[in-house]
Amino acid sequence: MTEIQIVSSDLLEEVLSSAMKSGGSFAEIFVEDKRSTSAVLDDGLVEELNNGRDRGAGIRVVSGETTGFAHTADLSASGLHKAAEAASSAARSNSESVVKVDLSNERIPDISEIETLPKDVSKSKKVALLKSADESVRDAGLPVTQVAARYGDSHRVLQIANSEGLLTGDRQIRSFFSVSCVAAGDAGMQTGRESVGRTVGFELFEDMNVDEVALKAAARAVTKLDSVPAPSGEMPVVVGPGGGGVLFHEACGHGLEADLIEKSASVFAGKQGELVAAPNVTLIDDGTMVGEWGRFAIDDEGNPANQNVLIEDGVLTDYMWDWQRARKHGRLSSGNGRRQSYRHLPMVRMTNTFLAAGDGDPQEIIEDTEYGIYVAQLGGGQVNTATGDFVFGMTEAYLIEDGKLAAPIRDGNLIGNGPQVLLDIDAIAGDFAMGSPGTCGKDGQGVPVGDGTPTLRVKRLTVGGTAT
Repeated sequence: MTEIQIVSSDLLEEVLSSAMKSGGSFAEIFVEDKRSTSAVLDDGLVEELNNGRDRGAGIRVVSGETTGFAHTADLSASGLHKAAEAASSAARSNSESVVKVDLSNERIPDISEIETLPKDVSKSKKVALLKSADESVRDAGLPVTQVAARYGDSHRVLQIANSEGLLTGDRQIRSFFSVSCVAAGDAGMQTGRESVGRTVGFELFEDMNVDEVALKAAARAVTKLDSVPAPSGEMPVVVGPGGGGVLFHEACGHGLEADLIEKSASVFAGKQGELVAAPNVTLIDDGTMVGEWGRFAIDDEGNPANQNVLIEDGVLTDYMWDWQRARKHGRLSSGNGRRQSYRHLPMVRMTNTFLAAGDGDPQEIIEDTEYGIYVAQLGGGQVNTATGDFVFGMTEAYLIEDGKLAAPIRDGNLIGNGPQVLLDIDAIAGDFAMGSPGTCGKDGQGVPVGDGTPTLRVKRLTVGGTAT
């Protein structure tokens, strides 16, 4: 594992042994070295071009129900020993003992293959992508008044060791591109956005065309110039492939994280083994999906990524677990222990969360809907995990009239309850797609996540619009 070695295993053993001297039951070192590049072009001008590096270690010591944590940017022997002493003191028990940690359980993860490391690509080539996207919209003759494009990549190397003898690591490389456009017309100013992100190297830009991404964002903005105000009231809602995955991530996924279950802060607490969704619904969280934004070989506690079936055929089968919650329940982690950086403690987090495909025909689902809303893309929203109640904005949506897509709509929200939505899904198509890359925020930490859906229909949802 030389390519993911940041600190020598001998030093890690010494520091862990030191951390355990106070009588702690568990100690862990999380070492991180992350490099990133970002570039922003706005109205034809490069506004930002940044390189960053973040390097350090977080040390966790557990004694009974008490956790001590310290982090340091100093990866020297003295720096790590000081952090270990601080974490140990915070979790100190009444006894002191000599503990020798032997890192004999070396785990070799399935690290993603990368064709072209972004760090080996010149800045000028990255900026050229931004300029090409901008020019493609300008040359299309569309009523677009503003174009902003963003490029980003990150190279994150992890090394994890703990007092149970585990020594492992991972290399996570992500590449990202997004375009936002503003169009102007009689209906005022309208925006459209499209983004692509994968856990791959610069080869992302061989597999996709940034001009097509830009034109899709522009078309979304231009289409909304002909939009009508969204209706109000309860009606069927058809969600298109990929575009509605955030609904299930926010309104259902968070409620299936074991820390919220433990606090009884989730509507799904105590419902394992019960029917919580329509019989055709299967909800999965999968950190092993090759290339997807939430993909990794190991989580931030050193556990292998897993495919975790949370709801199967409508029945709640399991929750998502990190090491701390799993230990209390005498089970293994599900590979969902994640942290934003070495400065943060891990917590239960999603990876790639999606509703599995069914066997319906997407066109027939629309044709069987006499009147309602078709949502191609959802925006941000708010969710109460204790009740499942949510409000989401619609960034691209259309009326359905007489079984056909009609006028685009604007200024509308979807209002409902996550568990009720699961029960009210009455049709699922086979056209599964993952949505745009996302960053999930929880307790002040953000981590990369993916989500996805096939075309599906919720037989009743409240639409909050402005139409009279």
